[in-house]
Amino acid sequence: MTKGQAAAGIALPPLPDDLRRQEAHAPVVEGEPVIAILARERQALERANARQGRTIQFYDDLTSKYGTRR
Repeated sequence: MTKGQAAAGIALPPLPDDLRRQEAHAPVVEGEPVIAILARERQALERANARQGRTIQFYDDLTSKYGTRR
């Protein structure tokens, strides 16, 4: 338990591992059509955006549970 947790009197749940992950760029394969590379890059962006949405939801759930939302 950290000093802040002890002072607050609460123990926050751990951040899900998925929300700590960084999304890599799509690999570029020489000779591959650019449209295929772009399609994979867009898929990676969609995964990153979905992860950000889950992070926001996790934080919003915490703030509503502990009443720390401003």
